[in-house]
Amino acid sequence: MAHSKPARFLDLAALFFWVVLSSIRVCAQSPGQALRDAGVEARVEALVKQMTLEEKVGQVIQRDAGGSLTGPGRGGSGWDSMAARGEFGSLFNLTNPPWINAVQRAAVERSRLRIPVLFGLDVIHGFRTTFPVPLGMAATWDPSLVERAARVAAEEASATGIRWTFSPMVDIARDARWGRIVEGAGEDPYLGAAMARAYVVGYEGARLDASDSIAACAKHYVGYGAAEGGRDYNTVDMSERTLRQVYLPPFKAAVDAGAATLMSAFNSLNEVPTSANAFTLTRVLRDEWKFRGFVVSDYDAINELIQHGIANDARTAARKAFLAGVDMDMEDGLYGNLVELVRSGAVPEATMDEAVRRILRVKYALGLFDRPYVQEAPRSAGIKAEHRELARQAAEESFVLLKNDPARNGAPALPISEGARTIALVGPLADSARDMLGSWSTSASRPEDVVTLRAALTARCRERHLNLLYAPGTTVSGQSESGFREAVNVARQADVVLMALGEEGTMSGEANSRTRLDLPGNQEQLLTAVAGAGKPVVVVLFSGRPLALTSTLPHMSALLEVWFPGIEAGPAIVRTLFGDAAPSGRLTVSFPRTVGQEPLYYNALNTGRPAEGLDLTHPPRNAAERYHSRYIDELNAPLFPFGYGLSYTRFAYSPVTLSATRVSARTLNSQNGASLRVSAEVKNTGNRAGEEVVQLYIRERGTSVARPVRELKGFKRVALGPGESRRVEFTLGRDELAFWNIDMQNAVEPAAVTVWIGPSSAEGPQAQFEITE
Repeated sequence: MAHSKPARFLDLAALFFWVVLSSIRVCAQSPGQALRDAGVEARVEALVKQMTLEEKVGQVIQRDAGGSLTGPGRGGSGWDSMAARGEFGSLFNLTNPPWINAVQRAAVERSRLRIPVLFGLDVIHGFRTTFPVPLGMAATWDPSLVERAARVAAEEASATGIRWTFSPMVDIARDARWGRIVEGAGEDPYLGAAMARAYVVGYEGARLDASDSIAACAKHYVGYGAAEGGRDYNTVDMSERTLRQVYLPPFKAAVDAGAATLMSAFNSLNEVPTSANAFTLTRVLRDEWKFRGFVVSDYDAINELIQHGIANDARTAARKAFLAGVDMDMEDGLYGNLVELVRSGAVPEATMDEAVRRILRVKYALGLFDRPYVQEAPRSAGIKAEHRELARQAAEESFVLLKNDPARNGAPALPISEGARTIALVGPLADSARDMLGSWSTSASRPEDVVTLRAALTARCRERHLNLLYAPGTTVSGQSESGFREAVNVARQADVVLMALGEEGTMSGEANSRTRLDLPGNQEQLLTAVAGAGKPVVVVLFSGRPLALTSTLPHMSALLEVWFPGIEAGPAIVRTLFGDAAPSGRLTVSFPRTVGQEPLYYNALNTGRPAEGLDLTHPPRNAAERYHSRYIDELNAPLFPFGYGLSYTRFAYSPVTLSATRVSARTLNSQNGASLRVSAEVKNTGNRAGEEVVQLYIRERGTSVARPVRELKGFKRVALGPGESRRVEFTLGRDELAFWNIDMQNAVEPAAVTVWIGPSSAEGPQAQFEITE
């Protein structure tokens, strides 16, 4: 439409005002503050007033570059030409700086309003420096380490022009069959919230507009980890109380930490697809939490509203998702319908303006308008030494020692004794560099950066003049037993056998659900055959999920869960096996005895007929034993509980001490609040130094709704030398004691409270206190 002269004059005046504002740098501030900065808001408003409807719609569209400058078939012409026409606001899967600058130059120098493109990528557990998979990182119980790893990822990704990561995944996952359990922090909302905060702070840094910061994206909002049957993309049905009590807290923690974006999920939630769910996207996220960033859909999720059955065509799908609160459409192109939808009145232009504001707000906060280009300096040929060191430390802290029985000499199987002169290394994962990277490694990740277990062990044996014998035995999913004889032969010659078993790195992650949780292929048969040689067998287990190991555990002298440890897999494992490092990881997911226990999680509700106190090692013999919440063919308890992990030393806990035995709910709920201090003394009673993860749990009884049998409410990593002790103190206040009550209010209620301080969700001394009116 042609402009009249007065209108065009006003447009130019406003544009001049915007240009002046654009020259003013935003003051240094936290990422959360940057999304509320008055200067940013003024620039956003000035720009929105200049935009045509087509330019606005362009900002809410994201395209997948597919690693090509010209793009895939669905992308049409070259990305630079499309950027010049303002046809998308974001591009992802492009990591080549010259190509990124070419597209950015087209957007900034050739488009009418010079709005930069936001480049994104799935930077899930590192960019070039690949750290352990997120489930392994969570097993460190060390948020400060997670934050440092995320900072390294941000520095490396931003150096190539990536300023937005689709991470962290903060979905609570209680079902090990679900492949994407590997991408999160496990089954607990308290720990999940701590890890969510750490990732966001690490990615976004002290200032979001710093050149080495990237915008975080908490995903998948929300309930995706509760997919029915553990089958990816499946439906989810849960109460609002469970949603708010269990699945929302990590997202709230990410938002409070300053997360610039969120990603909506694939699943339906209580019969409403989450990418068109106004309750979660608008009422909770915007109205209650006051979120100022924007929401992007997951890949093709808006188009999938048709398959979900709430839309019969692309136009309706786009309208429902947009009005519900999804600001940006990832790849499927359906938001191109918004031009017509706004003009017809089906979508208010005010709603369009608000979505564009959110997107522009993030771009301004990132400093993209001031510094749109990435430096095209020659890329480093290798990984920085300090980054490798951090990757090794992260791997070592993530390892969980699950079993460590005495060998023939009476000493534990691990660490490997100095008397072991010949070591046999057996198993399909001993020398597989690609598998060490796990799922969701980036295009910058390289198998050649990985030091495998075999490579590191070869170097250690050469250094110590030990004999190393190697036989893979089988493949991960293979059925051939042709390699068994060689594996058994090397085992017979050895003083100790190391077996590298587990899943392939790509057997977990998206679209990798399993109905069986045992060792894939014929690995169990290989383990049985090798154990028959009569030598101590130490299993190094690689996996992206808990595995059911009930039948295999008796064949192991020791079991070390190492997840998928990243580029420093070999050095970290070898240092741990030989005792240079002591395992200090703890489980963040319960390991089942059998897949039939899934979903399995420690923080369950009790029943009116609990099996507590019954001997469940045999089938029920009478009515008194039968009519309880139990199985007739297996124990209720997991094989290894949440929070569990052994060490090379021993720790003892004193009785729990409370600062008071009564506290008022009214005082706790007040603005000034109140708190109760809980402490215990932890002592290293062994002869080696070690780190203990001290865990605090509570149970509340007498409340308006049933509460879990235990809930994690605090944790601290404590390093203690032999014989050393330390008093570890926690605070219980409103945040720890409140819950969503019978009236769906988040409040503290009168209750009888049991508190435990111990090494896992199944152990530890306890004390009681009362919350009065």
